[in-house]
Amino acid sequence: MDKPRVLIAAGGTGGHVYPAIAIADALKAENPDTEILFVGTKNHMEWKAVPKAGYAIKNVWISGFHRRLTAKNLLFPLKLVTSILQSFGIISRFKPQVMVSCGGYVAGPAGWVAAQRRVSVVIQEQNSFPGVTNRMLAKYASKVYTAFSDAAKYFPGANIVESGNPTRNTLVTADRQVGLEAFDFESTKPVLMVMGGSGGAKTINEAVKENLEELKDIQVIWQCGSRYIDSLLDEVDLEKYSNVRLTAFIDNMPEAYAASDLVVSRAGASSCSELMITGKPSVLIPSPNVAGDHQTMNAKSMVDAGASELILDREAKAALPNLVNDLLRNQERLRAMNKAALSLAKPNAAELIAKDILELAKTSRN
Repeated sequence: MDKPRVLIAAGGTGGHVYPAIAIADALKAENPDTEILFVGTKNHMEWKAVPKAGYAIKNVWISGFHRRLTAKNLLFPLKLVTSILQSFGIISRFKPQVMVSCGGYVAGPAGWVAAQRRVSVVIQEQNSFPGVTNRMLAKYASKVYTAFSDAAKYFPGANIVESGNPTRNTLVTADRQVGLEAFDFESTKPVLMVMGGSGGAKTINEAVKENLEELKDIQVIWQCGSRYIDSLLDEVDLEKYSNVRLTAFIDNMPEAYAASDLVVSRAGASSCSELMITGKPSVLIPSPNVAGDHQTMNAKSMVDAGASELILDREAKAALPNLVNDLLRNQERLRAMNKAALSLAKPNAAELIAKDILELAKTSRN
């Protein structure tokens, strides 16, 4: 039999790209002979993240269509035609047996061309409210893998598997003492981790900055994002607030999760999945600036399960300190949230998806 050949399209954000890389890693673990090619765009994070993970990537010229009338929209028809032609060339040369869409605009033309070429299409949807690209491709899909049960209603008639989101399996490799030592923390005080995603979150940063006095009895790992780090280093007296570890990025995430008793975060799909895998109680502050308000829907799924509390973005500054302090004083509640988060976790998501993809590749007519 020919080596399995799998084309993976994912673009725009870490929420699309990192699950795609996790699937690729699982494919290689299941069958080292699998040939994998990514499709992405040069101006988004996948262009660096995918090669760093060890995979080849081809460029497709595409972007989203803005709902407002903008000059960029004038280029959209040209980009669409170009991206379809580029996808046709990539698929004709690579000859994949399976095409995997993990979302992002780049998956649209690649998935459509794959379907026309009778390549098996698989969708992996990270959010409770699916993105427009995956919703459009669903009619061509052999299977749709979802992380949240709420997503199923947006894929009527599809063959749906609630698999969970593929996540990094290294997140649970550290224990608490190792985590505390990594951040030079004491074992007698609670630890709060604050995450704003790869780009940082202005509202969350302001909520923490304005309430540092109320958080002074808590040890804080504060990931603020590269665009905010310089201004916050100027504005925050880290000598006064020696309980705070302020950083643009957290490079040692296993240790950070291990040390933390509670996490404050946006409600992106990858963040929610990591909270499930690590079993961390959380306070979720959904971004109001995302398509379909999907972060709020993700957060509500976590809240309904008992794993998280939700604060609206506009209420974060006022509500955050009291909620955080109340939760950290309530060990029984934290244990219940931990149990609920772990009950939602599906640590073998990438492995399950990879096995199914390889089975599809075997039966492909290409």
